[in-house]
Amino acid sequence: MSSIIELTATELSQAIHTREVSCVDVMDAYLTQIDRLNPTVNALVGFADREEVKKLAQARDKQLDQHESMGPLHGFPQAPKDLAPVAGMVTTNGSPIFKDQITQVDSAANARVRGAGAIFVARSNSPEFGLGGHTYNNVYGTTLNAFNQSVSAGGSSGGAAVAVALNMLPVADGSDMMGSLRTPAGFNNIFGFRTSVGCVPAGPGDEVFFQQFGVVGPMARNVPDLALLLSVQAGFHASVPLTRRQDNPEQFLQPLEQDMTGKRIGWLGNLGGHLQTEAGLLETCQSALQHFDSIGCKVEAITPRFDFEQLWRAWITLRGFTFSGAQASLYQSPEKRLLLKPEAIWEIESGLKLTANEVYEAAKVRTAWYQTLSRLFETYDFLVMPTAQVFPFPAEQHWPAEIAGTKMDTYHRWMQGVIMATAAGLPALSAPAGFGPKGLPAGIQIIGPAQSDFEVLKMAHAYDLASGYSKTRSPLLT
Repeated sequence: MSSIIELTATELSQAIHTREVSCVDVMDAYLTQIDRLNPTVNALVGFADREEVKKLAQARDKQLDQHESMGPLHGFPQAPKDLAPVAGMVTTNGSPIFKDQITQVDSAANARVRGAGAIFVARSNSPEFGLGGHTYNNVYGTTLNAFNQSVSAGGSSGGAAVAVALNMLPVADGSDMMGSLRTPAGFNNIFGFRTSVGCVPAGPGDEVFFQQFGVVGPMARNVPDLALLLSVQAGFHASVPLTRRQDNPEQFLQPLEQDMTGKRIGWLGNLGGHLQTEAGLLETCQSALQHFDSIGCKVEAITPRFDFEQLWRAWITLRGFTFSGAQASLYQSPEKRLLLKPEAIWEIESGLKLTANEVYEAAKVRTAWYQTLSRLFETYDFLVMPTAQVFPFPAEQHWPAEIAGTKMDTYHRWMQGVIMATAAGLPALSAPAGFGPKGLPAGIQIIGPAQSDFEVLKMAHAYDLASGYSKTRSPLLT
């Protein structure tokens, strides 16, 4: 049983399809691991009926008996993030408003995962409406870090990250608007991939033309496993107009090995001192840069010429516009408003005050930032910077109110570094960067040009093989 959960996802898929292991044995192994560790960390919530799950595993084995496979995730236990709908399961969005909501349809990406043979055993925990980089809510409580249960797991895909880090799932889905795939990956020493806008369908929903910031992507313990899940999630979807018809999802199943000699990397660091960082964080991430050198890359420290405060203000505007449009009806109901956390109310009220001209001007700033990065990519193949500005912080703390003596003026200012990729719609992959002075994980973002998802995966894979940081596992697994 223990050997099954130690397999990589690619190894597990092969073992299932060659009948080295049965889907029933796989399910039993993962459920045993969930029972052993989930009570300690609270990563998975909203569990499916165990008997039904086991019957589905038996059905997957019968399909293989008849030489029928649903896809690369055949027999995989999965726990979709508790923000996107799953047919027949509770989708709370981390909010008491929806704590009993049984959704009737799968999101586009969840439908693809189900269609590839995965069996949904639970949901992964998320903060209310995905707001904030720390996974806690009034429905299920707080998810604790895989390496140290006194600190945050990050968010909003915190439950997914911890479940993957602790072998409770072979891979997991997540979503990312403001680092929600990247921050928890960095906090738990795994990989999280914020894909390009349009790579994976996010929706369908009422906001398909306006949702240009939140994307869906994979989380895994290594890069080939990221690519395996992405090969299922990615591709054009007729109900989501911003997806790309020309993409071939099977490209992500091609070999990732590539000679990186001569690749140029721009190290963004703390943006020339603009970003406050916790003591030791920048040094930990800078130390990881040596592994790019070891695979033949040339790393140069650079600071883009841009007004980063103007970019932040534009981000606040566009984020408030997007969130308030989606959740204004909850705010307008006095009963439901009482159940919203303060951060949600702040976002909605900020968005409702905006004028059309303010939104338009913010979009112009966003365009200018994209053009600035486009010019940088004429010189550099990739840009790299820390995944987060802090190490995992105390679990009872809602968010870091201060970094290095500087007070944070909003609940998410401490995550400002993640908007550099988000605002430009670029792919950004969080990879392990080692451990800081107190033994807590850190990550780096590898950012690629527009729609270069596969190239980012290849660079991250080469870096991982050179660094070996991802081989360090949680003490809970020993």
